[in-house]
Amino acid sequence: MRAVYREWRARRIADPVARLRYLRRCWAPPGPRRQRLRLPAAAIAATAFALFVSPTAETGNESRRQEQLAPPVAMPASHGQAAEVWLVETGRDWETYSNGLRIETAGAAANGARRWQALALDATPELWRSEPAGIVFHTTESHIASFESANNLRLRRIGRWLLDYVRTHRSYHYLVDRFGRVHRTVVESSPAAHAGWSIWADRRQIYCGLNDSFLGVAFESETKPGDSLPGHLSPAQMRAGRMLTEMLRSRYRISAGNCVTHAQVSVNPAVMRIGNHTDWAANFPFAALGLPDNYELPLPAISVFGLRYDGVYLAATGSRLWKSLLLSEEILRQQALLEGTSIERHRIARQRLYRRLLPAKPQIANEKERSG
Repeated sequence: MRAVYREWRARRIADPVARLRYLRRCWAPPGPRRQRLRLPAAAIAATAFALFVSPTAETGNESRRQEQLAPPVAMPASHGQAAEVWLVETGRDWETYSNGLRIETAGAAANGARRWQALALDATPELWRSEPAGIVFHTTESHIASFESANNLRLRRIGRWLLDYVRTHRSYHYLVDRFGRVHRTVVESSPAAHAGWSIWADRRQIYCGLNDSFLGVAFESETKPGDSLPGHLSPAQMRAGRMLTEMLRSRYRISAGNCVTHAQVSVNPAVMRIGNHTDWAANFPFAALGLPDNYELPLPAISVFGLRYDGVYLAATGSRLWKSLLLSEEILRQQALLEGTSIERHRIARQRLYRRLLPAKPQIANEKERSG
């Protein structure tokens, strides 16, 4: 009951920064003798995992200790294995799959070969790979018409224009239109220009720049701030999105924890902040797509590389990412304690490491500064 009251009270605080400060106070230690935040059980487990396997406890080289990366997140062990989905039949411009998915393949472009390299948790490069490790979900941030029969012609016209634009710019691998039709716009064996500067991690690896390593799936929709449901996402889109997610997870053995939104992975290295793009910052229908609520996962951009967030990002996320942000900061704080330094110095060291790891530009130069 206390947690419910706190969330209710927090929702009544209009300023997003003041709201997060209130939540920090709620989870802060009751007295000077307590040193750890009073976090939920999941948060404690995640932090404990990070501390238990931290490599920093075994080395005496101080400079090396500043650079080593503890596991940034305790990902959920499983949300059930993805059910097997196979290709049933293919035609000149379409494919059908065993779960009922139909993909329109006309106009799908090759965009070079997919080739990427993840980092191990100690920041050492791993072997080069060619198969995707996850999915990033986007909104197209395009003009949206009311979804009703009177607008049928307009809906079709907008959809055709959008599809042409996405194909021309190779913006995503898949586009799910308002009628639930799934269009492949970039072949899966190629990277697409969908994520730009971005960071994610799982139990084993860190991914910097997800254009190559993750598939991009966009819904014809637009971002709505806060906790409101996506009013422009049709039931047909959610059904198609679930079938597409099932197929991609089955084909590439993608873990549920690596199915995330653009707002969770997007960063701006110029100012060392998260949330350069905020599409699906708060209201992505994870459950409807057969996924756990990945909004509760820590953000590796913070917990690994010490990036910050601002009021604009908090306003876009509503309350959905409160736990994620607090847990990310707590993991960072615990690692600073292990290093025997202040959280601010630790944050600066992590940011310095990220700068050294940055490529000259994202694998595909897609920063056309669209919102999605």
